[in-house]
Amino acid sequence: MQENREKIIVRTSILGILANIALAGFKALVGLLSHSIAIVLDAVNNLTDALSSVITIIGTKLAGKPADKKHPFGHGRSEYISALVIAIIIMYAGFTALIESVKKIIEPNVPDYTPISLIIVGTAVIVKIALGLFVKSTGKRVNSDSLVASGQDALMDSIISVSTLVAAAIFLIFHISLEAYLGVLISFAILKTGVETLRETLSKILGERIDGTMAHAIKRTVATVDPEIRGAYDLVLNNYGPDKHLGSIHIELPDTWTADKIDTVTRKITQAVYEKHNVIMTAVGVYSVNTKQNSAAEIRSKVAKIVHEHKDILQMHGFFVDEEEKIMRFDMIVSFDSPDMKGMYEHVVGDVKEAFPDYDIQVQFDFDISD
Repeated sequence: MQENREKIIVRTSILGILANIALAGFKALVGLLSHSIAIVLDAVNNLTDALSSVITIIGTKLAGKPADKKHPFGHGRSEYISALVIAIIIMYAGFTALIESVKKIIEPNVPDYTPISLIIVGTAVIVKIALGLFVKSTGKRVNSDSLVASGQDALMDSIISVSTLVAAAIFLIFHISLEAYLGVLISFAILKTGVETLRETLSKILGERIDGTMAHAIKRTVATVDPEIRGAYDLVLNNYGPDKHLGSIHIELPDTWTADKIDTVTRKITQAVYEKHNVIMTAVGVYSVNTKQNSAAEIRSKVAKIVHEHKDILQMHGFFVDEEEKIMRFDMIVSFDSPDMKGMYEHVVGDVKEAFPDYDIQVQFDFDISD
């Protein structure tokens, strides 16, 4: 699967390189002959796109390297680094284009369009739209941020080329040259694309919230492995590159289960999650659920009522009470929307202690990390 993904990304990137080099050559020739700064900048932008595709290939090849002693989780995050480099290249191209456009505003050149030059630019628009849609859709299909960024940039280029044609039409009809001013607008459009790509890539490097659909699907898979599993909680996924996740989860089990039975079920969970979701579960923790003491359910109900009276508490799970030892323990998820998460946690724990003064209350502070 990983090998096929790599081949698709490399093949698509090579197509992008060839198309962008050809477009850059045609546009540069047209731009120089017609003295059009906008068309020349468009050609430069095509060259940066070709360079982006080269970096995508390098990043994909590095990401495909097998795990080693120094990098036991593989090199998948190299793809995020390549997307980061592409974002910087796009921003540099935008900044350079802005400087050149401002120079042309100060010292303007009168463009000299020909029908052939406009036909070439028009053809380039069609090619760029087709290339952008293809690369972006392929990037989404194989979960490649670099391809998605390249495809989005190509679609942005097509808009730039259309605006160049509009400027040419205005010049031919009204004899008003908007070339340099259009160049400024093009520069800002390029910079905007670069900043957005940079922000999205940095967000993934920092670590984003688990996709809700994926989180629910994994929890459903875990819960259906055995009918006695009471619930699945605390799902954590660590991203080591596109489609490369290592995770952990907690499950609620009856307190009558033996270690042998727990071991068997947790192994089945690990296998099922990997087969259905391509996620490696490095740990499956266990919460014990009361089955022996008749009053445990009543105590849990009272505690749940106290906890859920506070809107900033999203969930209570892992509840267990030992009536002989007078110990009560559970986990509590505090919303990130709470103005004072720690204060809210301490307040709720205090309410539970007030209602059950004879018990040792042990509450784990949990974060809202997955749906």
